[in-house]
Amino acid sequence: MDFFHSQESLTTMQWILRAVIGYFFLLITAKALGQRSISQLRFLDFVIALILGNIMAHPLSDEHLALKGSMITTIALVVLYLLTSWLSLKWNFLKHLFEPSPLTLIEHGKLRMGGLRKAKISVDHLFSELRKQQVEDIEKVALALWEPGGMVSVFLEPQHQTVTAKDMAIPSDPFSLVKPLIIQGAYDKKLLAQQGKDLAWLEAQMQTLQVDMEHVVLATLDDQDQVRVYTERDTQGGDELTLH
Repeated sequence: MDFFHSQESLTTMQWILRAVIGYFFLLITAKALGQRSISQLRFLDFVIALILGNIMAHPLSDEHLALKGSMITTIALVVLYLLTSWLSLKWNFLKHLFEPSPLTLIEHGKLRMGGLRKAKISVDHLFSELRKQQVEDIEKVALALWEPGGMVSVFLEPQHQTVTAKDMAIPSDPFSLVKPLIIQGAYDKKLLAQQGKDLAWLEAQMQTLQVDMEHVVLATLDDQDQVRVYTERDTQGGDELTLH
């Protein structure tokens, strides 16, 4: 465990051990921070990410620095982060500090330059965000907000919104989420259990479709327990998936 402490020099194996431990330690740290801090950075998340990256980078590249001290500091910062996040749920002052209210960028087709200046974004960037949401004209926008996480939320005027089946009184089937059940011959045990099914039920479905599970590239399952199976076949243009 000498590689944990500061050394005059480290062997190749000791450098590798430092990298391995630092890698898995950062994975555990990221898991402790929570999925939100990874998928969408808030102000506090951004500060923590900068600090943690700097703390762990130095001992992984400088043999004169101990790894143990950086890990202790990281743990302390993670605890402070979790405590601050919890307190922000209790105190409105911290909540507004770390998660400020959204800024209005467009209101009923008109640009709000004050909101753009506060968000520190240009008109070109705003139009880029509108194009990503397939909005070509700001006059169609009832409200556009700059969210604390850096995303632009866009709401169209009622006359420009897509007509739904409800608007036209058209009967529709209930929503059903299709999930991958088998991928490359391996089935998802957890998904089967969630649907109240077992391996015997799945094998019976494969027998009905006359398909060997080992040859299944993809099989999906929806909320109505309907199974769709795709197998691979050779063609002149390459491999194709066949639906059973």
